[in-house]
Amino acid sequence: MTLDTTYLRGSMAAILSVLQHSSCPENIIFHFVTAASSSAAAPLNRTLSTSFPYLKFQIYPFRDGAVAGLISTSIRSALDCPLNYARNYMPDLLPSCLRKVVYLDSDLVLVDDIAKLAATPLGDDPNTVLAAPEYCNANFSAYFTPSFWSNPSLSLTFAGRKPCYFNTGVMVIDLQRWRAGDYTAKIQDWMELQKRMRIYELGSLPPFLLVFAGNIAPVDHRWNQHGLGGDNFRGLCRDLHPGPVSLLHWSGKGKPWARLDANRPCPLDALWAPYDLLQTPYALEA
Repeated sequence: MTLDTTYLRGSMAAILSVLQHSSCPENIIFHFVTAASSSAAAPLNRTLSTSFPYLKFQIYPFRDGAVAGLISTSIRSALDCPLNYARNYMPDLLPSCLRKVVYLDSDLVLVDDIAKLAATPLGDDPNTVLAAPEYCNANFSAYFTPSFWSNPSLSLTFAGRKPCYFNTGVMVIDLQRWRAGDYTAKIQDWMELQKRMRIYELGSLPPFLLVFAGNIAPVDHRWNQHGLGGDNFRGLCRDLHPGPVSLLHWSGKGKPWARLDANRPCPLDALWAPYDLLQTPYALEA
């Protein structure tokens, strides 16, 4: 997970939910990526240690200079934060001995054992680097601009693939395959092209779609009931997708802690509230 002061309240709830629903919480190790330029790294460390005295975790600094010049503005300013792009660099940030990780956003809670998600098989194809729930009924073309689709040299990147939308907030990642295929460089190539000619509109997601869509190991939709934050423009309340639930994800503009504080919660925010360790707006001590 990434970790910063803005989303600390969500991160703490996510951590608590993972531990509460794990059959062996003592076996879980968290890897947190923070902004290297932030002065809050030490207070974040103290907050984690105080709140979860037995938590096994490491904190890794992410130097945002590598990505700052590649970020193009999107429809939500929150999506333009350099730390939002740290997932592109995880195989370089994390120890080389790590073979596989589960990446989680900070605005979610689990209601099932994360070991089940971590055990997702990625198969034998070395080109299958990620596992995530796919949503093939979503309008995939909407994530890219008309200039992308009208340029054959660009749109043909999906030739021979059956690309579907997937949400990058919940992923099982084979770090060894990522490193072997140098997928960070492939993502950066698309981001560099985006700076020269606008080919997508939405933050860090489209480069992942360009590189990985159509070659994703399947994960049941129960592991990412996403979109509970509402749409990106008006923050409308959303319902759960049909079917069982193992993970609730408040992706979108509205965050449950902000709506609860404003006394304007959506109905499903009540499912997040029991994990809220920081029940009032929280400021780190210097």
